[in-house]
Amino acid sequence: MILIADCGSTKIDWCVIEGGKVLAQIFTTGINALLMPEDQIRETIAKELVPGIKDFKIDSVYYYGAGCLFEDICENVRRAIKANIPTAEVIEVHSDLLAAARALCGKEAGIACILGTGSNSCYYDGKEIVDNVSPLGYILGDEGSGAVLGKLLVGDVLKNQLPAELCEKFLKEYNLDRQQIIQNVYKKPAANRFLASLSPFLNKNINEPAVHALVLNAFKAFFVRNIANYKNYKEMPVCFVGSVAYYYKDVLVEAAEAIGAKVGTIIKSPMEGLVKYHSI
Repeated sequence: MILIADCGSTKIDWCVIEGGKVLAQIFTTGINALLMPEDQIRETIAKELVPGIKDFKIDSVYYYGAGCLFEDICENVRRAIKANIPTAEVIEVHSDLLAAARALCGKEAGIACILGTGSNSCYYDGKEIVDNVSPLGYILGDEGSGAVLGKLLVGDVLKNQLPAELCEKFLKEYNLDRQQIIQNVYKKPAANRFLASLSPFLNKNINEPAVHALVLNAFKAFFVRNIANYKNYKEMPVCFVGSVAYYYKDVLVEAAEAIGAKVGTIIKSPMEGLVKYHSI
Protein backbone atom coordinates (compact mmCIF):
# COMPACT_ATOMS: atom_id res chain seq x y z
CA MET A 1 0.00 0.00 0.00
CA ILE A 2 1.07 3.56 -0.74
CA LEU A 3 0.62 6.63 1.45
CA ILE A 4 0.65 10.02 -0.26
CA ALA A 5 0.84 13.32 1.63
CA ASP A 6 -0.01 16.72 0.20
CA CYS A 7 1.25 18.96 2.98
CA GLY A 8 0.66 22.65 3.47
CA SER A 9 1.30 24.91 6.42
CA THR A 10 -2.38 24.77 7.42
CA LYS A 11 -3.36 21.14 6.75
CA ILE A 12 -2.12 17.85 5.31
CA ASP A 13 -4.18 15.65 3.01
CA TRP A 14 -3.06 11.99 3.39
CA CYS A 15 -4.33 9.26 1.06
CA VAL A 16 -3.80 5.52 1.37
CA ILE A 17 -3.99 3.91 -2.07
CA GLU A 18 -3.65 0.43 -3.52
CA GLY A 19 -4.06 -0.52 -7.16
CA GLY A 20 -5.11 3.01 -8.03
CA LYS A 21 -7.97 3.02 -5.50
CA VAL A 22 -8.18 5.36 -2.51
CA LEU A 23 -8.70 3.25 0.61
CA ALA A 24 -8.58 6.07 3.15
CA GLN A 25 -8.23 9.84 3.26
CA ILE A 26 -7.10 11.58 6.44
CA PHE A 27 -6.64 15.28 7.18
CA THR A 28 -4.20 16.44 9.84
CA THR A 29 -2.66 19.69 11.04
CA GLY A 30 -0.26 21.28 8.58
CA ILE A 31 3.51 21.08 8.84
CA ASN A 32 6.07 23.52 7.52
CA ALA A 33 9.25 21.45 7.69
CA LEU A 34 11.38 24.56 7.31
CA LEU A 35 10.04 25.96 10.57
CA MET A 36 9.10 22.88 12.61
CA PRO A 37 11.73 20.74 14.42
CA GLU A 38 11.91 17.02 13.76
CA ASP A 39 10.56 15.96 17.16
CA GLN A 40 7.46 18.12 16.68
CA ILE A 41 6.89 16.67 13.20
CA ARG A 42 7.22 13.17 14.64
CA GLU A 43 4.77 13.96 17.44
CA THR A 44 2.20 15.50 15.08
CA ILE A 45 2.28 12.43 12.82
CA ALA A 46 2.01 10.08 15.82
CA LYS A 47 -1.00 11.81 17.30
CA GLU A 48 -2.97 12.74 14.20
CA LEU A 49 -2.06 10.32 11.41
CA VAL A 50 -1.10 6.98 12.94
CA PRO A 51 -4.54 6.23 14.48
CA GLY A 52 -6.10 6.65 11.03
CA ILE A 53 -3.74 4.24 9.24
CA LYS A 54 -3.29 1.56 11.93
CA ASP A 55 -5.25 -0.99 9.88
CA PHE A 56 -3.10 -0.57 6.75
CA LYS A 57 0.36 -1.97 6.01
CA ILE A 58 2.12 0.93 4.35
CA ASP A 59 4.98 -0.08 2.03
CA SER A 60 5.79 3.29 0.47
CA VAL A 61 5.33 6.93 1.50
CA TYR A 62 5.48 9.89 -0.89
CA TYR A 63 5.41 13.14 1.05
CA TYR A 64 5.16 16.51 -0.74
CA GLY A 65 5.42 19.42 1.62
CA ALA A 66 5.76 23.09 2.37
CA GLY A 67 9.28 23.97 3.43
CA CYS A 68 10.89 20.84 1.93
CA LEU A 69 13.56 22.85 0.15
CA PHE A 70 16.85 21.34 1.32
CA GLU A 71 18.13 17.81 1.82
CA ASP A 72 18.68 18.16 5.58
CA ILE A 73 15.09 19.31 6.03
CA CYS A 74 13.78 16.46 3.88
CA GLU A 75 15.84 14.01 5.95
CA ASN A 76 14.20 15.31 9.16
CA VAL A 77 10.80 14.55 7.66
CA ARG A 78 11.91 11.10 6.46
CA ARG A 79 13.11 10.16 9.95
CA ALA A 80 9.89 11.43 11.53
CA ILE A 81 7.83 9.32 9.10
CA LYS A 82 10.00 6.22 9.53
CA ALA A 83 9.66 6.46 13.32
CA ASN A 84 5.88 6.29 12.95
CA ILE A 85 5.57 3.98 9.93
CA PRO A 86 8.34 1.37 10.33
CA THR A 87 6.85 -0.89 7.64
CA ALA A 88 7.61 1.65 4.91
CA GLU A 89 10.56 0.52 2.82
CA VAL A 90 10.39 3.57 0.54
CA ILE A 91 10.03 7.09 1.96
CA GLU A 92 10.42 10.00 -0.45
CA VAL A 93 10.12 13.63 0.61
CA HIS A 94 9.71 16.32 -2.04
CA SER A 95 8.63 19.94 -2.42
CA ASP A 96 5.04 21.04 -2.96
CA LEU A 97 6.15 22.34 -6.36
CA LEU A 98 7.10 18.83 -7.51
CA ALA A 99 3.67 17.71 -6.27
CA ALA A 100 2.09 20.30 -8.55
CA ALA A 101 4.25 19.22 -11.50
CA ARG A 102 3.50 15.52 -11.08
CA ALA A 103 -0.20 16.13 -10.47
CA LEU A 104 -0.56 18.41 -13.49
CA CYS A 105 1.87 16.93 -16.02
CA GLY A 106 2.19 13.31 -14.93
CA LYS A 107 5.20 11.91 -16.75
CA GLU A 108 5.13 14.42 -19.58
CA ALA A 109 7.16 17.63 -19.83
CA GLY A 110 5.40 20.90 -19.09
CA ILE A 111 5.18 24.14 -17.18
CA ALA A 112 3.49 23.69 -13.80
CA CYS A 113 2.39 26.46 -11.48
CA ILE A 114 0.98 26.97 -8.00
CA LEU A 115 -1.45 29.85 -7.57
CA GLY A 116 -2.91 29.95 -4.09
CA THR A 117 -1.93 32.00 -1.03
CA GLY A 118 1.50 32.17 -2.66
CA SER A 119 2.64 31.50 -6.21
CA ASN A 120 5.38 29.44 -7.82
CA SER A 121 6.22 27.87 -11.16
CA CYS A 122 8.63 25.46 -12.81
CA TYR A 123 9.66 23.76 -16.01
CA TYR A 124 9.27 20.00 -15.52
CA ASP A 125 10.86 17.41 -17.80
CA GLY A 126 8.47 14.58 -16.94
CA LYS A 127 10.64 13.36 -14.06
CA GLU A 128 12.13 16.32 -12.21
CA ILE A 129 12.02 20.10 -12.00
CA VAL A 130 14.75 21.41 -14.30
CA ASP A 131 14.10 25.16 -14.08
CA ASN A 132 12.45 27.37 -11.49
CA VAL A 133 11.99 31.13 -11.38
CA SER A 134 12.21 31.98 -7.69
CA PRO A 135 8.82 33.20 -6.40
CA LEU A 136 10.54 35.50 -3.82
CA GLY A 137 7.53 35.69 -1.50
CA TYR A 138 4.69 38.20 -1.39
CA ILE A 139 6.92 41.23 -0.67
CA LEU A 140 9.30 40.84 -3.62
CA GLY A 141 7.31 38.50 -5.85
CA ASP A 142 4.46 35.94 -5.61
CA GLU A 143 2.75 37.71 -8.50
CA GLY A 144 -0.86 36.65 -8.97
CA SER A 145 -1.12 34.97 -5.58
CA GLY A 146 -3.92 35.46 -3.09
CA ALA A 147 -1.57 37.41 -0.83
CA VAL A 148 -0.57 39.80 -3.61
CA LEU A 149 -4.15 40.20 -4.82
CA GLY A 150 -5.09 41.13 -1.25
CA LYS A 151 -2.14 43.50 -1.01
CA LEU A 152 -3.14 45.25 -4.23
CA LEU A 153 -6.74 45.44 -3.08
CA VAL A 154 -6.09 47.09 0.29
CA GLY A 155 -3.51 49.39 -1.29
CA ASP A 156 -6.07 50.60 -3.79
CA VAL A 157 -8.75 50.93 -1.13
CA LEU A 158 -6.56 52.98 1.22
CA LYS A 159 -5.27 55.18 -1.62
CA ASN A 160 -8.78 55.72 -3.06
CA GLN A 161 -7.93 54.08 -6.38
CA LEU A 162 -11.21 52.16 -6.52
CA PRO A 163 -14.71 53.68 -6.77
CA ALA A 164 -15.81 55.09 -3.39
CA GLU A 165 -18.81 52.78 -3.11
CA LEU A 166 -16.60 49.74 -3.73
CA CYS A 167 -14.12 50.84 -1.05
CA GLU A 168 -16.94 51.34 1.43
CA LYS A 169 -18.42 47.96 0.54
CA PHE A 170 -15.09 46.24 1.15
CA LEU A 171 -14.43 47.86 4.54
CA LYS A 172 -17.97 47.10 5.72
CA GLU A 173 -17.94 43.48 4.51
CA TYR A 174 -14.67 42.69 6.31
CA ASN A 175 -15.37 44.98 9.28
CA LEU A 176 -12.05 46.77 8.81
CA ASP A 177 -10.71 50.29 8.99
CA ARG A 178 -7.37 51.83 7.99
CA GLN A 179 -5.77 51.28 11.41
CA GLN A 180 -6.80 47.62 11.58
CA ILE A 181 -5.41 46.94 8.11
CA ILE A 182 -2.07 48.57 8.95
CA GLN A 183 -1.89 46.61 12.23
CA ASN A 184 -2.58 43.29 10.49
CA VAL A 185 -0.02 43.92 7.76
CA TYR A 186 2.84 45.47 9.73
CA LYS A 187 2.41 44.42 13.35
CA LYS A 188 0.84 40.96 13.41
CA PRO A 189 2.29 37.62 12.20
CA ALA A 190 1.25 35.91 8.96
CA ALA A 191 0.44 39.07 7.02
CA ASN A 192 0.39 36.99 3.83
CA ARG A 193 -2.50 34.89 5.14
CA PHE A 194 -4.39 38.00 6.26
CA LEU A 195 -4.00 39.58 2.82
CA ALA A 196 -4.96 36.35 1.03
CA SER A 197 -8.11 36.12 3.17
CA LEU A 198 -9.29 39.40 1.60
CA SER A 199 -8.87 38.33 -2.02
CA PRO A 200 -12.28 36.57 -2.32
CA PHE A 201 -13.80 40.08 -2.37
CA LEU A 202 -12.21 40.52 -5.80
CA ASN A 203 -13.75 37.33 -7.14
CA LYS A 204 -17.20 38.32 -5.88
CA ASN A 205 -16.89 41.69 -7.61
CA ILE A 206 -14.94 40.61 -10.68
CA ASN A 207 -17.50 42.20 -13.03
CA GLU A 208 -16.60 45.64 -11.69
CA PRO A 209 -14.24 47.13 -14.32
CA ALA A 210 -11.72 48.38 -11.72
CA VAL A 211 -11.61 44.98 -10.00
CA HIS A 212 -11.29 43.08 -13.25
CA ALA A 213 -8.39 45.33 -14.27
CA LEU A 214 -6.62 44.80 -10.93
CA VAL A 215 -6.84 41.01 -11.17
CA LEU A 216 -5.98 40.91 -14.88
CA ASN A 217 -2.87 43.06 -14.37
CA ALA A 218 -1.77 40.87 -11.42
CA PHE A 219 -2.01 37.73 -13.57
CA LYS A 220 -0.26 39.44 -16.47
CA ALA A 221 2.60 40.23 -14.08
CA PHE A 222 2.74 36.54 -13.11
CA PHE A 223 3.14 35.49 -16.75
CA VAL A 224 5.60 38.24 -17.69
CA ARG A 225 7.83 37.94 -14.62
CA ASN A 226 7.73 34.16 -14.30
CA ILE A 227 6.41 32.14 -17.24
CA ALA A 228 8.08 34.20 -19.96
CA ASN A 229 11.45 33.19 -18.46
CA TYR A 230 10.98 29.56 -19.50
CA LYS A 231 12.26 28.43 -22.87
CA ASN A 232 9.50 27.67 -25.40
CA TYR A 233 6.77 28.82 -22.99
CA LYS A 234 4.49 29.65 -25.93
CA GLU A 235 4.71 26.13 -27.30
CA MET A 236 3.23 24.19 -24.38
CA PRO A 237 0.26 24.60 -22.05
CA VAL A 238 0.88 26.33 -18.72
CA CYS A 239 -0.91 24.28 -16.04
CA PHE A 240 -2.08 25.39 -12.60
CA VAL A 241 -2.99 24.05 -9.20
CA GLY A 242 -4.43 26.16 -6.39
CA SER A 243 -7.56 27.97 -5.27
CA VAL A 244 -6.74 31.29 -6.93
CA ALA A 245 -6.14 29.68 -10.33
CA TYR A 246 -9.29 27.60 -9.92
CA TYR A 247 -11.65 30.44 -8.99
CA TYR A 248 -10.20 33.06 -11.35
CA LYS A 249 -9.66 30.76 -14.33
CA ASP A 250 -11.41 33.02 -16.87
CA VAL A 251 -9.24 36.04 -16.04
CA LEU A 252 -6.15 33.81 -15.90
CA VAL A 253 -6.80 32.62 -19.46
CA GLU A 254 -7.27 36.24 -20.55
CA ALA A 255 -3.92 37.22 -19.01
CA ALA A 256 -2.14 34.28 -20.67
CA GLU A 257 -3.49 35.22 -24.07
CA ALA A 258 -2.10 38.74 -23.63
CA ILE A 259 1.48 37.40 -23.73
CA GLY A 260 0.87 34.58 -26.18
CA ALA A 261 0.76 31.76 -23.60
CA LYS A 262 -1.86 29.04 -23.39
CA VAL A 263 -3.43 27.80 -20.15
CA GLY A 264 -3.80 24.03 -19.84
CA THR A 265 -5.14 22.02 -16.91
CA ILE A 266 -6.37 23.89 -13.82
CA ILE A 267 -7.11 21.95 -10.63
CA LYS A 268 -7.89 23.12 -7.12
CA SER A 269 -5.88 20.46 -5.28
CA PRO A 270 -3.03 18.18 -6.44
CA MET A 271 -4.16 14.99 -4.68
CA GLU A 272 -6.24 13.52 -7.50
CA GLY A 273 -3.33 13.95 -9.91
CA LEU A 274 -0.85 12.52 -7.38
CA VAL A 275 -3.00 9.43 -6.89
CA LYS A 276 -3.01 8.90 -10.66
CA TYR A 277 0.75 9.53 -10.91
CA HIS A 278 1.61 6.99 -8.22
CA SER A 279 -0.82 4.41 -9.61
CA ILE A 280 0.81 4.14 -13.04
